[in-house]
Amino acid sequence: MKKIAPCLLFLLFSVACFAQNKPQDYRPQYHYTAPKNWVNDPNGMVYLDGEYHLFYQYNPFGNVWGHMSWGHAVSKDLKNWETLPVALPEFDNADGTQTMIFSGCAVIDSMNTSGFFEKGFTKGMVAIFTSHIEGKAQHQSIAYSADKGRTWKRYDKNPVLDLGMKDFRDPNVIWYPEKQVWIMTVVKPLEYMAQFYESKDLKNWTLLSEFGKQGDMTKIWECPSLTKVPVEGTNETKWVLMISSGHRQKNYLAMQYFVGDFDGKTFTPQKQNEILYVDEGKDFYAAIPFNNLPKSHAKPVMIGWINDWEYAREIPTGDTWRGGFSVAREFSLKKTTDGLRLVQQPIIQLKSAQKEALSVKNKVVDGTYEVPFKGEVFDLTLEIQPQQAKVVTLNVFQSQGEATAIRYDANTQELSLDRTRSGQVNFHPRFSSVERVKVPLKDGKLKIRLLADKSILELFAQDGEQALTEWVFPTKHEGGITLTSEGGKAKITTLSVYTIH
Repeated sequence: MKKIAPCLLFLLFSVACFAQNKPQDYRPQYHYTAPKNWVNDPNGMVYLDGEYHLFYQYNPFGNVWGHMSWGHAVSKDLKNWETLPVALPEFDNADGTQTMIFSGCAVIDSMNTSGFFEKGFTKGMVAIFTSHIEGKAQHQSIAYSADKGRTWKRYDKNPVLDLGMKDFRDPNVIWYPEKQVWIMTVVKPLEYMAQFYESKDLKNWTLLSEFGKQGDMTKIWECPSLTKVPVEGTNETKWVLMISSGHRQKNYLAMQYFVGDFDGKTFTPQKQNEILYVDEGKDFYAAIPFNNLPKSHAKPVMIGWINDWEYAREIPTGDTWRGGFSVAREFSLKKTTDGLRLVQQPIIQLKSAQKEALSVKNKVVDGTYEVPFKGEVFDLTLEIQPQQAKVVTLNVFQSQGEATAIRYDANTQELSLDRTRSGQVNFHPRFSSVERVKVPLKDGKLKIRLLADKSILELFAQDGEQALTEWVFPTKHEGGITLTSEGGKAKITTLSVYTIH
């Protein structure tokens, strides 16, 4: 009997998996995905008149990267999103080249500093984006809208900031009231350098200072943001500079952050002895905060792209859609013995659509406990005391021979997310992985919150002190959940599961 070549086996396996699993089997229910085609970085996130705007990198013509334009969706509650027509499409130039609309931001020019709007109009929206001419140039350009982002006009004197570089991108603009100016943070990605500019009118920009060549430099720097952030339990605020760059594990992507002070000209970071990552998973990237949030938001709010460039083009979501976005997260800073650290939580609006499906309290686990709930769309909170147990494992999306394992090692105080047996993992050699992060117990307890949504897992530990975000692609869809203790007994203080509609 002839042996089947390994490549043919892989092809047969892939075909079989795809035949059993249709793209809708993996489409998230409460994480935003475009109805069709490719998406990547969130752009232009801004609030105006009861609407949260999510613009994003979008290919109107297919489910692979290309023809970058700004897609557009709006929401009244940060959960239910309405997809609108493409906001800023790629356009042709007189010389036969095309200008793609790369990443950027949007602001509400309430004082009409730009002069784009009628006198007294306070709701003008201005988009600041990278205009990208393939192989030739990247510069910063602007467009404006007087109808809440539904229609746009590009500024006729674009670009507004041009250094003559092929790689110079991702402007993020905030209003700085102390000087009555706009501040732009933008990156030279290949130089690992962020630059800060100021402008009074969004058209003319003056360089203030630079920051860079530190932290994670294993990948290019992208999608910066500079945000004033409250420190929990105090009246203090500090500035957080986020940069999308490399991951703790080589060649993957992540976001790093620096905490410090900004005086209107220079960002000065606090001393840090380690690289600080926003999310320890493989699939949280290019997140930026919302501008113009109402005062009801005491903390800034961000949304990130869920994917990783290592395998982004190959995730098995079929020919219809590819890529998605995290739930909205509010974030703050917390004082620790090592300095200020980021804390993030899913935004509270998510709870309005929840229904409790399970509640367990003070249950001792010795071996395996089958949680009496099955599903692939839920919000799970677990507080557990390992006690005598050496390892405690929460298995989700479980079926025979398949599960995503969230594991806590009491000896090393290490929390891990293991997707090596999560379902479809062979579509790319870099997908199968285990993520690990140090998470000390608090009063002998570990608390985790897991947002599960068909193919997306967002895991928050110890009330948001750590986060891990991952794609997983289960093939059986049985949605089983088990909790196991190894080496001794563990005690579930509380376990709750909510379904989300």
